[in-house]
Amino acid sequence: MKHYSPTSASRRALTVVTYKGTLTTRTPHKALVTRLKSHAGRNNQGRITTRHQGSGNTIRYREIDFKQNKIGVRGVVETIEYDPYRTGFIALVRYADGARKYILAPQELKVGDMIITSPDAPCVPGNRTLLSRIPVGTFVYNVELQPGRGGQLGRAGVSSLIVLANEEGYTHLKMPSGEIRKVLWNCYASLGNVSNKEHNLVVIGKAGRSRWLGIRPTVRGKVMNPRDHPYGGGEGRTQRGLRRPKTKWGKITGGRKTRRAKNRSNVFIVSRRPK
Repeated sequence: MKHYSPTSASRRALTVVTYKGTLTTRTPHKALVTRLKSHAGRNNQGRITTRHQGSGNTIRYREIDFKQNKIGVRGVVETIEYDPYRTGFIALVRYADGARKYILAPQELKVGDMIITSPDAPCVPGNRTLLSRIPVGTFVYNVELQPGRGGQLGRAGVSSLIVLANEEGYTHLKMPSGEIRKVLWNCYASLGNVSNKEHNLVVIGKAGRSRWLGIRPTVRGKVMNPRDHPYGGGEGRTQRGLRRPKTKWGKITGGRKTRRAKNRSNVFIVSRRPK
């Protein structure tokens, strides 16, 4: 983690992740880079449907191979790179058949390491294998929910899931939230933890840095007028005036359950996340 000298009020608390010694190149592989159009929270009519989005630096999307379905084909890590669209680092892998793909990089992965996706792959960070073959207590990431769909769980920086048990065709996984969930044990998962372990220690430090990330300012409801927000109005620093917290549109929020009671995936949840 890099700290700056307090040459200004904004730099006093600002911190960034040090990429020196971790990343090996600043230039992405051109064939795997594309440009995504920024919608800034607008719909097809140009109206704001999601507030507090807009501006931001121009960034290019790296096409990540979440499936890693080259079964039995060994690959060698060529680079460890930064990805502006995600909180973890990515790795460029060149496979034995000549193809190059971006994958999510685990913490222990280095340039020159060999990785493989196979049902009998050794339990080494970066390798990908079936959940049924992974020993209990192992950390995994980029886990499939259905065979062949590609990784959907455990893709953020620093995150990982823990294998708790294998029984009756399902693997019990402990999620980063603390929830315990069942996943079919013929799904693939990568071994290890997602890289960039210092990401959760970053202090934004100033408003301008949030604007670079495409985040626009958020105004508190209590400082608005009554016509603009349910919390608005009153003299000075008045209280909310409502018994239950609500959104700008008067919908109850704060403590309200947002998950559907009849969600089909309820049967796969062994234990809910702790409150």
